[in-house]
Amino acid sequence: MTEFLLPAEMSRQIPSGCKLGLPPDGNGVSPGMIRHLIQAGVSDLHIVCAPIGGLATDMLIGAGAVSAVETSAVSLGAAGGAPCFNRAVKSATVKLLDATCPAILAGLTAARKGVPFMAIRGLIGTDILRNRPDWRIIENPFEPGDKIVVVPAIQPDVALFHAPEADRFGNVRVGRRRELMLLAYASKRNLVSVERIVDRCLLDDEREAAGVLPALYVNAVAEYPNGAWPSGLFAEYAPDEQEMARYARLARSEDGFQEYMRNEKEMA
Repeated sequence: MTEFLLPAEMSRQIPSGCKLGLPPDGNGVSPGMIRHLIQAGVSDLHIVCAPIGGLATDMLIGAGAVSAVETSAVSLGAAGGAPCFNRAVKSATVKLLDATCPAILAGLTAARKGVPFMAIRGLIGTDILRNRPDWRIIENPFEPGDKIVVVPAIQPDVALFHAPEADRFGNVRVGRRRELMLLAYASKRNLVSVERIVDRCLLDDEREAAGVLPALYVNAVAEYPNGAWPSGLFAEYAPDEQEMARYARLARSEDGFQEYMRNEKEMA
């Protein structure tokens, strides 16, 4: 049964040392929940970006809460590079599991299907295979001599994302963001913050039901209006480009990042 919690309560359900799945900026990530997570003192996270990371990943790294990042990229989009991520990679304070978008989505698909790996093309001959000994090149069993890459299943312990709405039964509307569905089906537990909770059952309308994540896959919901600020939320509000740029400017130094987080705590 889906629990209904306050944002701070839900953040405390993410344990240190877990593998945490996060979606990209604007596609279901909640910087607001990330601030609660940092305030809760979480540490040693293995972040799985599905398939790329942004502000949330950078904030967690800046707060010292991350030990490993599995991603195809971490960027602040129009605001430029992710400064805390860049510092961590250069100083080797965070382990980087370099990937590609198709490879991460393939790994999540394997977890969703309950199989140990998924075959993927397009990686043979690239440098990335030298840095991923867990990815293997095998022979296609149906065509001798044909080589193909297999990537292991990626199963986050917890997926944390933000959506426009949930209903009183725990169903969550994610619309056409299929990567959110994939992340949820691949993960062991799903914690979802939403803009609002509605009384009607979201699965009742046949025209909308395909874009609804059933409550069976939702462990907890927290109502958190504007929780995706400043990265924005699909079909709800655009990113706050000025705030994103302010973060990018301050987070270029560790002191600047700490200043940003202190200001955010005062604003909360």
